[in-house]
Amino acid sequence: MSRWWTCLAELAESKVAEPGDDLTSLLVEHRTNGTITLDELVDTLILVLAAGHQTTINFFTNSLLALLTHPDQLELVRAGEVSWEAVTESVLAWDSPVGQSPFRYPTQDIEIGGALIRAGEPVMMSYAALGRDPAHHGPLAASFVAARDTRHLSFGHGPHFCVGAPLARLEAHIALPAFFNRFDTELAVPAKEVEPFPSLALNGIRALPAVIRPRAGAAAGV
Repeated sequence: MSRWWTCLAELAESKVAEPGDDLTSLLVEHRTNGTITLDELVDTLILVLAAGHQTTINFFTNSLLALLTHPDQLELVRAGEVSWEAVTESVLAWDSPVGQSPFRYPTQDIEIGGALIRAGEPVMMSYAALGRDPAHHGPLAASFVAARDTRHLSFGHGPHFCVGAPLARLEAHIALPAFFNRFDTELAVPAKEVEPFPSLALNGIRALPAVIRPRAGAAAGV
């Protein structure tokens, strides 16, 4: 993280001399007029990079794992019976790229499910839980179905809703069909051997060993 901080601080300083039409230059302007500090500027850049990097990796690897371990669902998509937009929301609901939120602190005592949470006590909420809650999704809650009830909190909620959600969805709608239309893919190891990424907040995998072959008749540029 220290290397990230140093590099981004140097980037910010370079934009003081040569501002451009970019986010860093905009933030530098706010630093110059005293609205934010250098630390706040760099921390914001780190947040933007981190939020759009590991979460995107997690979404795509989770999507590949879900479809490769449920070939019947993949065939429905390839046959045009289920849209890639539906697949995107199904994966977000079933295997959210973010598992838990950072700590939240209630401003007053609150009772949830018979448990009393005192004001100021740390609370960690699970974004992933809603996607597998039988109360919302019924008997299919624990199963991956390419087109399902897709209520989820993978992008957060309310004032904390992810500002990058439209871009993330657009990336998914383009990349998933491009990959599966071009390649036939199968796991190189049993699914149970795919190792999860060691994180309390993020929900992904370390690596996805797979055998990838060009699909017959697939255009190289697709």
